[in-house]
Amino acid sequence: MSQDNAQQLGNWIKRTAVDSAGDKVGTITDVYVDNETGQPDWLAISTGMFGSKVSFVPVEGARVAGDEVVVGFDKSKIKDAPNTEADGQLSVEEEQTLYAYYGRGYQPVPETTTAAPATTPTISSDTSARDASVVRSEEELAINKRTQEAGRVRLRKWVETENVQVTVPVEKQMARVVREPVGPGETTGLGEFTEGEEEVVLSEEVVDVSKRAVAKERVGIEKETVTEQVPVNETVRKERVEVEGGNVTETSPQEQR
Repeated sequence: MSQDNAQQLGNWIKRTAVDSAGDKVGTITDVYVDNETGQPDWLAISTGMFGSKVSFVPVEGARVAGDEVVVGFDKSKIKDAPNTEADGQLSVEEEQTLYAYYGRGYQPVPETTTAAPATTPTISSDTSARDASVVRSEEELAINKRTQEAGRVRLRKWVETENVQVTVPVEKQMARVVREPVGPGETTGLGEFTEGEEEVVLSEEVVDVSKRAVAKERVGIEKETVTEQVPVNETVRKERVEVEGGNVTETSPQEQR
């Protein structure tokens, strides 16, 4: 890879890295070059929730696809890579471990009087024009959710007594006296004085009351989940950078590409 191509990799910083299946791996935060060859060797990619972890993946096999960078290893492979601190340099031991994990052959650096880090991040958006720089940091909210008991609902059944009053129509027989004259041609009982009695049976309806249990309705409890918006108010700290002095111009990230 030529030095011009190496400098072009500086434009990969802050781009999204995806694997060959299109699954998002994370955001490229740095490109590490080999101190001996001066060639780009590793991509530092922020992974995990809120980008809290940095994983290293070889530059070899990576390519640009639109605004994304397609790396040569699967997402799961990269996220399970050995833990290595992104402290600005890779030691010989750390690089040996990464080489072995990704199945790449490692060429040891010749021994010198003063041991130098195996790899350091020397590629940026505009390395040749940068004489001084500072890193600006800011706090981000890490918001998680947990489930807790909000209350209990019970079904309780009891018996209460109430008076029920209804009106029921009933029939009964009454005795009514009917008097009517005897016709001229009737002779039955005429002139006879006798004693006797006749009896008529009267009847009536009476109300018999009984009770029975009748099922009226089924009462149950169902759980449902509703979503509501809960505002979160918190303070975060941000570092600001200003440049003091004359003859200062500012270049936007788009102009650096």
